[in-house]
Amino acid sequence: MPITQQQLLQILPNASQVAGVFVSALNTAMGKYQIITPLRMAAFLAQVGHESAQLTQLVENLNYGAPGLVATWPSRFTPALAAQVARQPEQIANIVYASRMGNGPAVTGDGWKYRGRGLIQVTGWTNYQACGAALAQDLLTAPELLEQPIYAALSAAWYWASNGLNTLADAGNLEAITKKINGGLNGQPDRLALYNTALKVLA
Repeated sequence: MPITQQQLLQILPNASQVAGVFVSALNTAMGKYQIITPLRMAAFLAQVGHESAQLTQLVENLNYGAPGLVATWPSRFTPALAAQVARQPEQIANIVYASRMGNGPAVTGDGWKYRGRGLIQVTGWTNYQACGAALAQDLLTAPELLEQPIYAALSAAWYWASNGLNTLADAGNLEAITKKINGGLNGQPDRLALYNTALKVLA
């Protein structure tokens, strides 16, 4: 059962500027990856809603100050390096994502090119390559495709299905889903609130 624009706005009220373009993109993506029951849809919409600030942020924000850099990536930033690159998102991305997830070293610029994009942020050369293969798009050459609503939604649904999250959604295990997406439980109260709202709206 596709979601309507009205339902989407009941779940994600801050998406009023973009709901019109996202409703068809989300329905296409959810249909393709079998996110079609109220439990699955509620869990998916709660997670993408949280990750994208209710569909309004499709690119990772790396505009960190020096203290934030040291706190977030203590193994990557000394206080001196953090002070040097603070508030310079491109340099930050190239340091943070250097030589990981299929990216080359910092000088290649891969960290910035393949920074997080989409509703569940696809990050790193390896993930862009796998996602591009699944969606039949050359994301390595055109990574900014993931900033378009249809590919932002399809990439999130692809990630969801690739990580077995429909099964966890069927079990109502939102905590395990968050750990698969986030690595921890950051923002869990917000995710849970969105999930409970979605369940009511989609019931």
